[in-house]
Amino acid sequence: MTDQPVCVDDVLGPDGSIARRLPEYEWRPQQVEMAREIEQAVKHQHHLAAEAGTGVGKSFAYLVPAILHTRGNPSRPSAERRRIVVSTHTISLQEQLISKDIPFLQAVLPVEFSAVLVKGRGNYVSLRRTKRALTRLTGKSLFDSDGETEVRRIGRWAGQTTDGSRADLPFRPQPAVWDEVVSDDGDCLRGKCPHHADCFYYRARSRVWNADLLIVNHALFFSDLSLRREGARILPDYDTVILDEAHTVESVAARHLGLSLSEGRFLYLLNRLYNPTTGRGLLAIHQLTDIQQTVISARTACHQFFPELDDWCRRHAESSGRIRQPVEIPCLLSGRLRELSAQLESASLRLLREDDQTELAGAADRCQFLADCLDSWCRQDRDDSVYWIERSGARRLMTMMSAPIEVGPILRDHLFHEVSSVICTSATLSTGSGDFAFFRSRIGLTDGRDSRHGSPFDYMRQARLILTRNLPDPGSEAAAFQEACLPRIQRHLLDTEGRAFVLFTSYGMLQFCARRLQEWCRRNQLTLYIQGDRLPRSAMLDRFRKDSRAVLFGTDSFWQGIDVPGDALQNVIITRLPFGVPDHPLLEARLEAIRERGGNPFREFQIPEAIIRLRQGFGRLIRSRQDSGRVVILDPRVLTRPYGRLFLNSLPECRVEIDDGEILIPAEND
Repeated sequence: MTDQPVCVDDVLGPDGSIARRLPEYEWRPQQVEMAREIEQAVKHQHHLAAEAGTGVGKSFAYLVPAILHTRGNPSRPSAERRRIVVSTHTISLQEQLISKDIPFLQAVLPVEFSAVLVKGRGNYVSLRRTKRALTRLTGKSLFDSDGETEVRRIGRWAGQTTDGSRADLPFRPQPAVWDEVVSDDGDCLRGKCPHHADCFYYRARSRVWNADLLIVNHALFFSDLSLRREGARILPDYDTVILDEAHTVESVAARHLGLSLSEGRFLYLLNRLYNPTTGRGLLAIHQLTDIQQTVISARTACHQFFPELDDWCRRHAESSGRIRQPVEIPCLLSGRLRELSAQLESASLRLLREDDQTELAGAADRCQFLADCLDSWCRQDRDDSVYWIERSGARRLMTMMSAPIEVGPILRDHLFHEVSSVICTSATLSTGSGDFAFFRSRIGLTDGRDSRHGSPFDYMRQARLILTRNLPDPGSEAAAFQEACLPRIQRHLLDTEGRAFVLFTSYGMLQFCARRLQEWCRRNQLTLYIQGDRLPRSAMLDRFRKDSRAVLFGTDSFWQGIDVPGDALQNVIITRLPFGVPDHPLLEARLEAIRERGGNPFREFQIPEAIIRLRQGFGRLIRSRQDSGRVVILDPRVLTRPYGRLFLNSLPECRVEIDDGEILIPAEND
């Protein structure tokens, strides 16, 4: 290992150390240039938005300068060592980084560094709580027979695992079972725990606090950012952040900076304390019969509150579920939860064992937290947030939701102003011609630099873009458009003998097409995979890759983060331009905010957002230099509306053909 500072040019390019050790690896010019830009950003402490087309190799382009930066001057590691966070949106990219890219770089870079995949505390089993759960299988158990079996299996596994995380557990336990054995901040003895030296969570935490490179997901990163606003944190301090798949930042940040309170969440907590039907619960175990009645009263208040809230919403909420005024109904539930919290706190002080005291104190904190969140939601405490109700499941259970209308100001103040260098990268940050204005405005990135690196793939040779004529307008004639799409989909599926994704913008249209085409696919020996058809996404993709005549119908999550290189995918059919649903409360509030400040919501938000999503969908097709195929856009508005040109200009330059319903016509002859 070298004792001198190392820079990007020392390891990349034709004369770099990695290039000499790996002459068969082709370091693309775009990759080397992107790495140099990131090196300058972290060295001179400025922010960077870097778009890198598919195939550039952006993970190496940011990992190499990040790793070199963490080491600083190797001769003075204690003084110069820095910590960098790399955050991704998808699990697949996380796994690629931690199991493939980083081990490779550890083998070939001339510096030593450590990297850790960071998981939330709720992923780790607690040895003490597992032992306690096992002792409670005799007498007044918390679990039914299936739950008791799972606790025993977890107990055996906990004595064998070296990782201690749920990902290493060979089965998926019931939530109620995992909740009793998981490492829990509110039920933790810390240094006083007899298992502290062997604690899986604290071992992982020690590795995190001593690592140079932290690999996290966006959910954990923005949960940590939310806690930092309140003076707490999950992650150690860092001086640089790399946000990969950064086009998802706004949506993930909004989700984790808001509230989500379901009826089931309240009942779950109360059942854990005491379930009068089964007689099980913490209060039964600790023989706190005097508090059981408070739990029953809180349950009654819960069963009373949600029907009253439902009735109030039917009179005052909008059709989308949005609520624009404080909820004006008595909320006995929060009062009962606070009473319960006080009683649990008092009871914990009467118990002899510190283990039991901590358990009840943690339950008291949960009651207080839910009461505070419930009151905050009902009062609509935050003027900068939108509030709404969602209903789900056969019973149409209610969930109270809120989210900041604009995450930009929050991220500007608590991320970009606090961290010296934030690198935002993705294959789709711009809305065409290198314009990053939309992305920057949405996430509050007001300074720093932009860079754009096109894909090294030859799209003119590898890809065909097929546009559609003679179809009804999907905006004004939605039903007729859906019907007219069916024969076009059939024709394109037959052309490629399956091997196709059909991407939808709504689950309703997906189901319509699935019902109408399922039997047709069977007759033509095409295997149809339908999102939401009970098969997990990962298993569905695995089967798709192995099936030579597969067709997959997918919505939102299949537009991005999916990698199917090779012959398995040769056809991506995009049914409609991916405009967001304008009546979703959060989108509606964002459009209103733009309108109130004198802007044009359609031009300033809906079009650029849809362009980025279209680019993501297009990007599913070509994943390597050997790939080839077609992208079909059935929505005729790319040809009939003035804004259609903006969408087309944002896509890679490739052969364009027009489908008039009978034949394909080269666009240049159109």
